[in-house]
Amino acid sequence: MPTAAFICLLAAAVLEGASLFRRPTDRAPGRLTPILLAAAVLALLGFTVSRSLLIGFVALTGTYESLAFYAAALAGLALAYRLQKKLAVEPAVLFGTVFLAAVLLALASSPLIPKDARPPVPALRSYWLALHVSFAFAGEAFFALSFVSAAAFLLSKNEARREAFDRTTYAAIAVGYPVFTAGALLFGAIWAEQAWGRWWSWDPKETWALVTWLVYTLYLHARLVMRKKGKAAAWIAVAGFLCTLFTFFGVNYLLPGLHSYA
Repeated sequence: MPTAAFICLLAAAVLEGASLFRRPTDRAPGRLTPILLAAAVLALLGFTVSRSLLIGFVALTGTYESLAFYAAALAGLALAYRLQKKLAVEPAVLFGTVFLAAVLLALASSPLIPKDARPPVPALRSYWLALHVSFAFAGEAFFALSFVSAAAFLLSKNEARREAFDRTTYAAIAVGYPVFTAGALLFGAIWAEQAWGRWWSWDPKETWALVTWLVYTLYLHARLVMRKKGKAAAWIAVAGFLCTLFTFFGVNYLLPGLHSYA
């Protein structure tokens, strides 16, 4: 099922990428992209359900399973962005978001990622963990979209489009921030207390999740309190997403700690 989802995402990315080379007046919304995205989401959710039944717990405890769920969240968000009416749908943002989802699945297929379906260790058999991981990745999906729109803002020279990119970046972070806060910090702390007997241990992944949260807190502070927009805010959004990548990939392979077995 992840392979079928990858093919759908790749096809959607190609369609949206091709639209970038058309003139703005010729960029009619494609009808096939939403169908491909919906198919990818359903395939990945089907994989998560079948894998969960196989291991006897919610399939979010391994890197392979987490990447599949993350890709599903990102594809679902891309679909919602494509269908919503409040924000101008920029082809560059849609293409970048779909492309990132495809990249996640490509990484999941890497030989370095174990794919064996194994029941989780006792410390991972907590539904607080399922809430922790699912909410954290859902929040990070919004952060990924904000990264794409922030990068597009920095690369664009069209003032009207830059304004649209800026609004999309802010809207994505405004929604993703409380979701990520609940998942990465609140539910994560509750699970940590159950698994290890303490709410916080300054484990590398905990520390970098906090760093990520602080970067996005800085973004919202700059936007809402200091009324800062433009390049400074966009660079903070880019930095925040890079922190999410390091928290997930860098910490897993470079900074072993209590989360290493996950």
